[in-house]
Amino acid sequence: MTDQPAQQHGTPPPPPPADHGTHEAARERLTAVRHEVAKAVVGQDAAVSGLLVALLCGGHVLMEGVPGTAKTLLVRTLAASLAVETRRVQFTPDLMPGDITGSMVIDSHQGSGSSGGGGLSFREGPVFTNLLLADEINRTPPKTQSALLEAMEEGQVSADGVTRHLPDPFLVAATQNPVEYEGTYPLPEAQLDRFLLKVVLPIPERDAELEILSRHAGGFDPRDVAAAGVSAVAGADDITAGRRAVGTVQVSPEVAAYIVDIARATRVSPSLSLGVSPRGATALLRAARAWAWLGGRDFVTPDDVKALAHATLVHRLGLRPEAELEGVDVAQVLASAVGSVPVPR
Repeated sequence: MTDQPAQQHGTPPPPPPADHGTHEAARERLTAVRHEVAKAVVGQDAAVSGLLVALLCGGHVLMEGVPGTAKTLLVRTLAASLAVETRRVQFTPDLMPGDITGSMVIDSHQGSGSSGGGGLSFREGPVFTNLLLADEINRTPPKTQSALLEAMEEGQVSADGVTRHLPDPFLVAATQNPVEYEGTYPLPEAQLDRFLLKVVLPIPERDAELEILSRHAGGFDPRDVAAAGVSAVAGADDITAGRRAVGTVQVSPEVAAYIVDIARATRVSPSLSLGVSPRGATALLRAARAWAWLGGRDFVTPDDVKALAHATLVHRLGLRPEAELEGVDVAQVLASAVGSVPVPR
């Protein structure tokens, strides 16, 4: 599924100088991904945008929704439209960390002498890919969930004292069922903080659901996205060019102060035990720059910040126990905090 082999080991070479024409072409191709995904997935535009923003930021996405809202189909279709390698891990209660990152195994072809003894070699896990679909990540215990931490934060895996770099680009798109569902393990706060965005895939509106049924009645097979006409319209080079361009998007001191004030407003909310950390504030800055670039601008506006605030910050907040007992919704608390901060002119 990949046009170019991904670099898996070693330090990546320095990026080439910025090229405005290359950046414009990359933006057109990445924007076209939305159209390709829509051939197989109906009514989840916000999730598609979130995945594109994460790719441009070098971040990861946590997707939440009840079973049957096309979480897995969305990631598979995105991979098909991007011409990048993808792998899927189905998280289960008995999954071990080595099943994700890889492990040392006995290699009968190594070693010497008449004894025929084999040496140890590293067998790469499914994390060695461009787009990792971590399906139902909250159905596995925290120990296994944490196996992804180093990969998500550092883009590498350490085993047997050796550090092995992951391909670039590398994106974890994790899906989870709502935490109140039976058989789920809440993600540790440290791991939640490693996700750039959390997007919720809602039950589609009536018209969208009718379109889904119409497609299935017409023979659509969600296991065969190629048959739906999905084709690769962008690749790893476009993601790399897009990242360089996003790095040039300007952020005024007023907009930077707006982001800081939003983060600080969450820290003084009486309903929250955990507000947005400086890491969360920088994540919102990165996401807003990518959103601005996708919108064709080389500067961030307050509207860009507000558009990404919920998806970037909501999973980084913790409700006080008394607020939970009162049925307070963390999304409403975040909206109130954002609304309390004056918008720069």
